[in-house]
Amino acid sequence: MSNMIWKIKSFEEITTSELYEIIKARIDVFVVEQNCPYHDLDGYDRQAIHIWAERENNVLAYCRIFNKGIKYPETSIGRVLTTEKGRGKSIGKQLIQYAVETIENRFHTSEIRISAQDYLLRFYSGFGFEDTGKKYLEDNIPHTEMFRK
Repeated sequence: MSNMIWKIKSFEEITTSELYEIIKARIDVFVVEQNCPYHDLDGYDRQAIHIWAERENNVLAYCRIFNKGIKYPETSIGRVLTTEKGRGKSIGKQLIQYAVETIENRFHTSEIRISAQDYLLRFYSGFGFEDTGKKYLEDNIPHTEMFRK
């Protein structure tokens, strides 16, 4: 995709405009599309590394990653999304690839735990994530905890 750029930043490095677009994307996908009122601003953004693709200031895909001991004893990836403008272009696959590589490079581990929406289990298994058997409803959406060794 032309003029698409990837960004990997700590909270301190994100500009106000970038933060606005990130939160807008998270609310558009998780709150509006998935019809799910939940606490998007959960107090964890300052501790995360944020990874996203953008074109003309529009976020196309986004996730945040955490070092060990913040969300789980292991590192983790969360708030994974592809916006309407970014769908059907395999950007989601690139996003997870970048997230895994960033964790390996910055946190020096390949052990990652995630909370996956159930319809994405096959998608994540393609990156070496395995179903832990731990299933639960999060904001009324079926989730499964997955782990990558």
